[in-house]
Amino acid sequence: MKDAVDAQLRDQQAGFRKDRSCTDQIATLRTIVEQSVEWNSSMYINFIDYEKAFDSVDRRTLWKLLRYYGVPEKIVNIIRNSYDGLQCKVVHEGQLTDAFQVRIGVRQWTAQNQLDDLDFADVESFTYLGSIIDEQGGSDANVKSRIGKARVAFI
Repeated sequence: MKDAVDAQLRDQQAGFRKDRSCTDQIATLRTIVEQSVEWNSSMYINFIDYEKAFDSVDRRTLWKLLRYYGVPEKIVNIIRNSYDGLQCKVVHEGQLTDAFQVRIGVRQWTAQNQLDDLDFADVESFTYLGSIIDEQGGSDANVKSRIGKARVAFI
């Protein structure tokens, strides 16, 4: 079964796979953020939770929001391309359906009523896969947090 699953997953998929971890991806992200700060260049990071995104996000609204927040068109197009051509199959009454194109989430809603309920915030730091990353791309808070936890554990 492992071979069948591995054949379906991209090589970059590390989470929940034997002999792999997300450590390399986190280190790569940190390096990219640090270099962006060092070179004084703009950087945009986008994390997509596909499981949740497909159920609720109107993609046209997503592209508009990205542009509204100043994400360059080239980056919007890269993200947009990750959605294009997506297909799904559904198990219905024990049978797997033919593949069909995914164009929008399943829930019915209007863009306006969803946007009214959303909160947008600029943050100074965030936690990604257990690592704290600050706005300069550093991980000082992460190291301090781990040292503090170690002190508590050994005192």
